[in-house]
Amino acid sequence: MNISESRIKELERKIEELKKRFPAHSIPPSLMAELDELEEQLEAEIRKVSDQATSLPDTQ
Repeated sequence: MNISESRIKELERKIEELKKRFPAHSIPPSLMAELDELEEQLEAEIRKVSDQATSLPDTQ
């Protein structure tokens, strides 16, 4: 597992932990902002891994 994959796992874990803290109703704006930020970071890491995978030379 490379650094980006480790970062993806870490972000997924943080998102899950954050969602567990959500109240049943009326989620505070600060928690939503934190979730948005984590999801944006996760998307960026996934794109980075995807870009790296597509830029690797085909060894077959």
